[in-house]
Amino acid sequence: MTCTVPHKRGLWSALLFLALPVTVAAAEPIRIQQLQRCGDLLQTQTQTFCLRVKGLQSGEWQARLNGERLAQQHLGSSGETLQLQLDTDGKRSGPLVLEQQGRQSNPVWLSLGTSHVVAATEDEVAENMDGLTSYVDLVSVVIEEEYDGLEQAERLAEKYGARVVGMIPPLNTYQLRLAAKNLDERDATVLRLGGEVSVDAVVIEESGAEDSMEADTASAPPADNEEWASNRFLDAVNFYQRRLQQESGVETHPISIGIIERDVDFDAPDFSDYTGADCRADSRRLCLYAPDADQPDGHGSSVSGILAAAWDKGGNSGFLRGLDDVGPGFDVIVGRDSDAGITANIAASVNMVEDGVRVLNWSWGTHRVGAIDVNGDPIDSLVRSGIAMSGYEELLEEFFLWLREEHPNVVVVNSAGNGSSFSGRDEYRLPSSFVTDQLFVVGGHQRSEKDVPVDDAAYAVKRKASNIDMRVDITAAACVRASTAKADEEGEVHCGTSYATPLVTGLLAAMLSINPELEPDQLRMLLRRSAMTIGEEYDFEPTEGDDLTAPILPSERQRPEQPGRRTLCAAGYVQGAGSDGAESGPCALTVKQQPQVDRTFSPCGAGAAAQLKRVIV
Repeated sequence: MTCTVPHKRGLWSALLFLALPVTVAAAEPIRIQQLQRCGDLLQTQTQTFCLRVKGLQSGEWQARLNGERLAQQHLGSSGETLQLQLDTDGKRSGPLVLEQQGRQSNPVWLSLGTSHVVAATEDEVAENMDGLTSYVDLVSVVIEEEYDGLEQAERLAEKYGARVVGMIPPLNTYQLRLAAKNLDERDATVLRLGGEVSVDAVVIEESGAEDSMEADTASAPPADNEEWASNRFLDAVNFYQRRLQQESGVETHPISIGIIERDVDFDAPDFSDYTGADCRADSRRLCLYAPDADQPDGHGSSVSGILAAAWDKGGNSGFLRGLDDVGPGFDVIVGRDSDAGITANIAASVNMVEDGVRVLNWSWGTHRVGAIDVNGDPIDSLVRSGIAMSGYEELLEEFFLWLREEHPNVVVVNSAGNGSSFSGRDEYRLPSSFVTDQLFVVGGHQRSEKDVPVDDAAYAVKRKASNIDMRVDITAAACVRASTAKADEEGEVHCGTSYATPLVTGLLAAMLSINPELEPDQLRMLLRRSAMTIGEEYDFEPTEGDDLTAPILPSERQRPEQPGRRTLCAAGYVQGAGSDGAESGPCALTVKQQPQVDRTFSPCGAGAAAQLKRVIV
């Protein structure tokens, strides 16, 4: 009798052997999860970058910057961490992609800018008297503008036994690692540093960057109301597509958008097609550059998805992604430099602006300890101590002064916050309290439960958690569905001013793509004056707590006879005459205003479609 066992063993071995190539072909995708400057951050000629990567196998791999192969790419690796060293001569900032055996990673934006700061590790933080996590030995000093910043920082470091470890040169700001071992020693050194003649301010950090993300704790709107039908941008996309076909003769211009967030999940259907071949090979499509996230429903994925998510994949849908066929080729850059809190956010913003970003999206902010909401109750989330807020205020002031001097046409779009508090008081909240033409502050609203026309003041109501007052320029739909891990699934509802902000960011970018010469005050006027009314009728001027947004200025009114208004950016469907007298059609990201004592409730334009129309005409 012949035994067949060996034959079967041979058969199974052969089948296993045949299956091996399939296993290799289905290898885990390459994902760059983190990209940061490392090594000597003061070195600008030869820069070292550390990458945390998953999916790379043993063997050769290749890096490309701006589509060009990097000849001398890596210094070494340890586990999932890689190091790249670049000579900046002849190179410019751009998308970095890793390749191996025909597989390509998600593209991340590698900035060759000089502004970078170091984040504290778990062993370098402690809890202060307010119960907040604070950096023990890392502080930043803002040097007076008449001094050489680096020279003064090195002098101070030598005097106080510290080291210069990071910098934001355009803001004359330098990060020091002190010899302090606890918060008492740090505070003593900070007090002495603040007394130096050359020091304008000392910035300390409390908690990491990821903790500054804003979240609305209020419940999502009822599933059966008109929130998802009315708060959309389909009509604005349709208007842009119809009016800006190639044969229309309207020239469009590429616009870069910077989003200060940590990462985006490129394995989610909303973002999966941004990996692979060179995105910019198609000059009209939107390109997204970001570190990769592990989960699809994170803050960065939701905020970025409002601009860049693919359509008809379930989950989110991106406003600017809908303009691919006729658009100029928007670049959306997502990054946060490091996890060093607000200081890192500013450093990343400086690099993005120097890399050509025209619109910055800041879906973040902090309240001062002791801040109260409109009901008189203390705010207990996203709070920072008085000493930290004072440093942030000085750093933000330097940023906006630099922006006005060096980049006067760049705009920053900031969320108003979700503390049911006041956005315009610097003792309450930063950065929304700053008053500058280049800062747009966005609140959040939702559809009311009243069955009224879209031009009725009761059509939309403020989100209960949204911050208010006269510093809010505009408000937009506050709720969005998150991206999902699988196609055609319905994502969870996320609400907050963080998600209202990118709606306004996208609209400003669309306007600039038609006319890049628009200045910040012109953008604000175009945005606000096509608004509709919102809010209750009053016989007298409302109390301060009822000031949802800033009043419309005479120069922003559509017609001289219109009264002063307050603005609220809603999304919906509007019919009526635009302010230019032209026929208007359906709109998407419409704008609403809160009336003052003298009111008229006539339609005030056609929202995003009307704003785009004014830019074209």
